[in-house]
Amino acid sequence: MSSTINYAIIGSGMMGREHIQNISLLDDAEVTALFDPNDEQLSLSMKLAPKAAVYRDVRDLVKDTGVDAFVIASPNHTHVDILKEILPSDCRPILAEKPLCTTIDDCRSIARLAEQYKAPVWVAMEYRYMPAVAQLINRVEAGEVGDPKMIAVQEHRFPFLSKVGDWNRFNVNTGGTLVEKCCHFFDLMRFIAHDNAVRVYASGAADVNFLDERYDGKTPDIIDNAFVIVDFASGKRASLSLCMFCDGSYFQEEITVLGPRGKLECLVPGPDRLWAVDRIEDIGHSTGFTGRHRDSEIVFSPRSPKGPIRDVVSVDTNLQMAGDHQGSTFYQHQKFYDVVRGSGTVEVTVDDGLQAVLIGLAAEQSIREHRAIDIAEI
Repeated sequence: MSSTINYAIIGSGMMGREHIQNISLLDDAEVTALFDPNDEQLSLSMKLAPKAAVYRDVRDLVKDTGVDAFVIASPNHTHVDILKEILPSDCRPILAEKPLCTTIDDCRSIARLAEQYKAPVWVAMEYRYMPAVAQLINRVEAGEVGDPKMIAVQEHRFPFLSKVGDWNRFNVNTGGTLVEKCCHFFDLMRFIAHDNAVRVYASGAADVNFLDERYDGKTPDIIDNAFVIVDFASGKRASLSLCMFCDGSYFQEEITVLGPRGKLECLVPGPDRLWAVDRIEDIGHSTGFTGRHRDSEIVFSPRSPKGPIRDVVSVDTNLQMAGDHQGSTFYQHQKFYDVVRGSGTVEVTVDDGLQAVLIGLAAEQSIREHRAIDIAEI
């Protein structure tokens, strides 16, 4: 391996470009290969990585011996075939965007291949690395609220953005909203609880977004709002409140952990560039930061003495300019860089990715069947 780590970006859409921008902030790191079948997306990514070789077939990219690590940021339903192209015959580190796959069978198939793979595989769960969320996790681990008993996640946000071919309008491509979007939150629940889910109950629907859109005569079937309750083996429980027609929320995510000593809340604003426009359609394919700083907050409410203690968490402007996730993509890449160098440890494993998808699929099934779903069923 040379002194510079050479990355291949597989999928050069909006998230692929966020990866390119954050890799460019690392020392001794460069994007040297790009894959995407879409000319427009490739053109936008080439502006950020002008020296990168361009591939139209992922099999040709995998043959590029100058690549040190792969970053998979293609549409959800393509992950399984790309991973099946790399895992059986390669030995270079992989950072695979969430969700790992869109079905449990595909996740398990990839997990079996990953067990034999001779290089690290990291599933990209950026929310763990948002500065405010990371502080929340550290304070919970330090015992500030005692042993966590309840975890509540609220995400009230903008609708899904327009993607190439609007692939994200259908469950068959995304795995469902509670897989595509919410696997992040189910991962956080598991991570904070140090436990696996045993039962999931959800209620949700497609009530507002995309109802007037048609694709080959079909109406989008992704839900846009839901409540989800997750029971863990230890008796701990978690809840999710999701609304995707709530563009006006100042704080997009509110994550709360409750224990016998009190309550910790983490309040995270949504992407600055989306808050700055009146119509989501106006943002096009842009990424980055408009310059309007909106800080996160952490609020501790002890049982005694009563009264909230509020801390502000700011994110470096350069990191906000590099993407939509409060700098978390950069911090994740710092840790993955160490893994590629051989000095770090994978923090989000293939099993973590599988378990998060499992909860999301159980929640989607619960909505369809109007009943609680035991994880053992899946």
